[in-house]
Amino acid sequence: MMSKQFFKRFAILFLGIFCYSLVSAGTLDTLRIPSAAMHKTLSAVIVLPDTYQNSDRHFPVVYLLHGWSGSYKDWPAHIDLRPLADRYGFILVCPDGGYDSWYLDSPVDSTNRYETHIIKEVISFVDARYRTVQEKTGRAITGLSMGGHGALYLALRHPQLFFAASSMSGGVDLTFWPQKWGKAKWLGPFQKFPDRWEKNSVVNMIQAFKTGRLAIMIDCGVDDFFINSNRTLHRKLIKAKVPHDYVERPGKHSWSYWTNALEYHLLFFRKQLKSAQ
Repeated sequence: MMSKQFFKRFAILFLGIFCYSLVSAGTLDTLRIPSAAMHKTLSAVIVLPDTYQNSDRHFPVVYLLHGWSGSYKDWPAHIDLRPLADRYGFILVCPDGGYDSWYLDSPVDSTNRYETHIIKEVISFVDARYRTVQEKTGRAITGLSMGGHGALYLALRHPQLFFAASSMSGGVDLTFWPQKWGKAKWLGPFQKFPDRWEKNSVVNMIQAFKTGRLAIMIDCGVDDFFINSNRTLHRKLIKAKVPHDYVERPGKHSWSYWTNALEYHLLFFRKQLKSAQ
C-alpha cells in the first residue's frame, strides 16, 4: 500500500513539472499592423518560442497564411502554436489576408492589396520589433487552401525574401471554379481576362519555380477538391526538373488535415534551413 509520503512527493513532482511547462511555454500575442497600401490597420498573431525571452539571438520566422473566409485568428483557434514554436525554434506569424483576397494586389480594386501588405508591411513590421533573421535564410511561408496558393505565389514573386515555401490543400489554379470564392472581384471576369487569371495561378508559374531557388513542399489530401490541381502542378514540376517535396495522404479539405500537416511542414522548413546554413 502506498504511503501518504509517496503521494505527497508525487504531488510536489507533478506541480513542479506543471509549473515548468508554464514557464517554458512560448508566448502568443496579437499585433496591430498599419497598412498604408489599404488605408487601414490589420491584425496578426505572433508566437515566440520559449527560448526567445532568455536569449539575445535572432530567430527565423515562418508565416502561416489562412484560407478563404478566414482571418489571422484561424490557426491559433484550431491548434496550439506555442509548443510548435518551442520545438522547432521558429517565430510563427499569422497575418490577416482578408476574407477572400487570394493574397493578390488586385488590378481591378485598389482596396485589395494583400501582396503588398504581407511583403512590405507585415514583414518589415515584424523585423523592426523582434529579433528576427532578416536575410532570405530567415523566412519561410506556408498556408492552407487560399493561403496555400498565397504562400507559393508570394514566395515565387519575391524569392529574395524566403528560403522555403509550402502549400497545404492549395487552390493552386485560380481558373478552377472561377465563379467561386470571390476571385472575379479582384481579377475581373474570367471570360474577359483569361490571361490575367492564368498568369496569377501558381500552377502556371513554372519558370518562377525554376529560377526562384526555393525549397518547395506541396501537400494535399486525396479526397480534397483541389487534388487534381495539385497533381497537375506536381507533374509540371517533375517535367521541368524542379526539385520539390510532394505529399498526398488520406484526407479532405478540413482543419483536421491541416493541423496534422503543419508539423510536417515545420520539420521540412527546419531541415531546409539547416542545409542552407
